[in-house]
Amino acid sequence: MTTDPTAASDPVPQVRVSAGALRGRTEAGVAVFRGVPFAEPPTGPLRFAAPRPARPWEGVRPAEAYGPPPPQAEVFGMDALARQAPGPDWLTLNVWSPEPRPGAGLPVLVWIHGGAYSIGMSGLPEYDGARLAGEGGVVLVTFNYRVGLEGFGWFEGAPANRGLLDQVAALEWVRDEIRAFGGDPDRVTVFGQSAGAGSVAALLAMPRAAGLFRRAVAQSVPGTFFTPALAADVARACAAELGLRPTVAELAAVDPELLSAAGDAVAADTGSFTGRWGRPAHRSIPFAPVVDGDVLPVTPWQALADGAARGIDLLVGHTRDEQRLLTALEGLLGQVTPEQAAATLGIFAPAPGGAPGFRAAHPGAGPDELYELVLSDWLFRMPSLHLAEAQTAGGGRAHLYELTWSAPGMGGLMGACHGLDVPLVFGNLDRGQPAALIGEAPSAEAERLSAAMRAAWTAFAAHGDPGWPRYDAERRLTRIFGAGPSVVAYPEESSRRLWREHAFAPLPLVDG
Repeated sequence: MTTDPTAASDPVPQVRVSAGALRGRTEAGVAVFRGVPFAEPPTGPLRFAAPRPARPWEGVRPAEAYGPPPPQAEVFGMDALARQAPGPDWLTLNVWSPEPRPGAGLPVLVWIHGGAYSIGMSGLPEYDGARLAGEGGVVLVTFNYRVGLEGFGWFEGAPANRGLLDQVAALEWVRDEIRAFGGDPDRVTVFGQSAGAGSVAALLAMPRAAGLFRRAVAQSVPGTFFTPALAADVARACAAELGLRPTVAELAAVDPELLSAAGDAVAADTGSFTGRWGRPAHRSIPFAPVVDGDVLPVTPWQALADGAARGIDLLVGHTRDEQRLLTALEGLLGQVTPEQAAATLGIFAPAPGGAPGFRAAHPGAGPDELYELVLSDWLFRMPSLHLAEAQTAGGGRAHLYELTWSAPGMGGLMGACHGLDVPLVFGNLDRGQPAALIGEAPSAEAERLSAAMRAAWTAFAAHGDPGWPRYDAERRLTRIFGAGPSVVAYPEESSRRLWREHAFAPLPLVDG
């Protein structure tokens, strides 16, 4: 640590990594380094290529501001945020450390943001790592990766799953450099929510990620993984918006914003593709990791059941009311008609019982509840449960949780909805978009719950035990984060039984 002569009381942290020296900042007693490149900018001749290591720099590089995010879909104003900080250096990361010196040997948490594989950036205020790192005694890393067509478009001449390859590159950087920040490269835990949790699940199944982390936390795992045929058809539709074919030769010179706009146009019109794309089109999901047989050989559920992650500790779970927030965004909260519920059940209810079996398992449930339950199950709840079951079946260790605490913000209508866990895990209860779920003034109950979740996550990162028994097929013990601490048999028993024969296989191209 050196001292800034303009603020003698405020130490200015410096570290040296392989590419050069970095100068960060001290915030809330934690050393912070932002905008550190872990790969070359994937633009120009490297557009749509696998990531390459960052080039060295001369002198001391300021690491005080987040790097520019990759191109974004036009959702929640994320595209506008990306345009506020333009630049080619999409692939950067950020480090928070309470003890930035070699030899400190702190556990490392590496965060993968969510955003439907279409949006997201590490610089959002809800991902500020000062509290989690400082109070938890861990080194925290967040990073950007390519999303949308840049990261997950299926293009001739480009490797599949470039967004996942970016994540591997960030983890390789952590392996090689985190010791300089006080981290222990042998105690790395990767954690993520929503598409970030899907990415965590994919990394568990990827040979390229083997040995890069010891533990994994998957918060609300989406069950959407595509076949190459489906991904290729989506890419064709996006390229057609520009009058082009989905090849690197034709798309490499297209402005990234224009390419994102083409993806937005298709995402807004997925209803036109329901006959070809099936369930993802019904939920406006144009992008997901592709089970290509190379980068991602098989689905995470198959890989874990086959023992691929037997040596990795897994913490996985979901919120009780996953779909509630998405229903609100659709403008359907409290307004789902019997016809809409019936159509949704017909599409998403699992075999063998289908819609009748789903209704029979939830007697007395009205249209809103049925709509919410089947979509929560299909997209997040059952993929998360099945990941724990696959890990256990493959001889590995898994711990399961469910968040049941109802968010008091937004009129108290959101329940334990999708995304509520993010501010609770980071401890950022008063900032960022998810903080609106907590309310303007976080209650003592919210602070208590956040402290419990942060303690569980950091304990798991430190020694693999979050504080409750592992999951097994007989007892199915689950930690409930709600009004009071409890460990019970998995509470969503009706859903578990309905979906127990469902395989989250790669989603196919229905017609073609």
